[in-house]
Formats: sequence, C-alpha cells, structure tokens
Amino acid sequence: MADGATHVFSADALLFDNDGVLVDSKAAGEEAWREWAQEYGVEPGPVIAGSHGRRSVETVARHVPAERVEEATARIDALELAGADATRALPGAVELVASIPDAARAVVTSAPRALGLARLEAAGIPVLSVVVTSEDVAAGKPAPDPYLEAASRLGVDIGRCVVFEDSANGIAAALAAGAGVVVGVGASALGRGCDVVVLDLGAVRWTGAGVEVARALTVGDR
Repeated sequence: MADGATHVFSADALLFDNDGVLVDSKAAGEEAWREWAQEYGVEPGPVIAGSHGRRSVETVARHVPAERVEEATARIDALELAGADATRALPGAVELVASIPDAARAVVTSAPRALGLARLEAAGIPVLSVVVTSEDVAAGKPAPDPYLEAASRLGVDIGRCVVFEDSANGIAAALAAGAGVVVGVGASALGRGCDVVVLDLGAVRWTGAGVEVARALTVGDR
C-alpha cells in the first residue's frame, strides 16, 4: 500500500546495490545469459531467474560441471561486459549518489569489477572510492560478506548504514549483515523484509545525517 508520509532514517553511510538500484542493465544482462545458456546447452529460464543479485560464478556452478565452471564463468562475464554500454541510470540515482560525500557512500555489486565499473560509467553514475565487487569477497550475496566489506572500507558500523537493494539475494545479504536500515527498490523488493520500499531513488534524499524517504510503496515489512 502506498504511503504518503516522509520517513527519516539516521545513518552514517549509504550502501547501494548496482543493477536494479542505480542502473538498468536488465535487458542486456538477460540477453547475455540467454546467449550463454544456448552455448552451454542449458535451459535459459532457470538460469536467468537464479542470476539476479548473485555472482556469476555461483550461477554458473549450478548449471555446468565443476571442471567447466572457470571457463564458463569467463564466458558469461565477457558476454555481459560486451553489452555494458547499453546500461542506463535509474531515476534519481545520479542525483542521489552525487549529493553524498564520498566517505559516506559505496556500491556493493555481485558483478566483476570490470563489469560493475563499466555499467556505472555507461550510466553516468559519479565515481565512488569504494566499490565492492565479486572478486572482493569469499562469499557473495546472499551471504553478508559484501556489505560487511563495504562498511569496513568506509570505517562505518554496518548498523549505521542504509542499504538499498532490489533482489531477494541482496536483501538477504543486507539483513544478514545487520544493516541498520534496508530500503527496497522496486516491486521485486516487496514482501522481503525491508524497512521501507520505494519505486526508485527519486523518492530518497540525503540529509547530511541520513536519508528522507518519501512516496513509499510499503513501510515496515521488516
């Protein structure tokens, strides 16, 4: 149910998932996975459904023999990187990220570093000093490791961070990490335990001491 109130959350830092939160890479990403599935003789539907918010190596390992995982992961990473220039910023993303001091913001993506940075650049998202990628952690989302790593690099307690996520795996990672506030972005975040869900980042404003969230789709799922 839509909520007309403005909600204020105190925080020292904001941690953003990339795909589906800051940038729209869905069409290109799914096309890359579709092509990959065809090459490896795998049904594309389950591959695509299980890829959101998860590192490519973990998705690949579900569908090919162990001895082919390294090669098959390199292939999907190359296919996705080839389509990165089609990435566009989602509403409100550029403005919100630009308004936050660099010491209080981070991107936490399941993509490899080259792909994550290419998508941010294509979308015109301001350059951040802290970008946690798939290579930076032993376990990817839904494990808490990526968000704990981002908070550690910023020198901020994870309990004083607001996390913005759209996928089930990403939201689970934020909750497991103990994020102070979890803001869901988009309809895919509904009913997954977020503190508040918004349509896009146009509903969010950095106050200097946290965020104001307006036009919430739901409040208090958590």
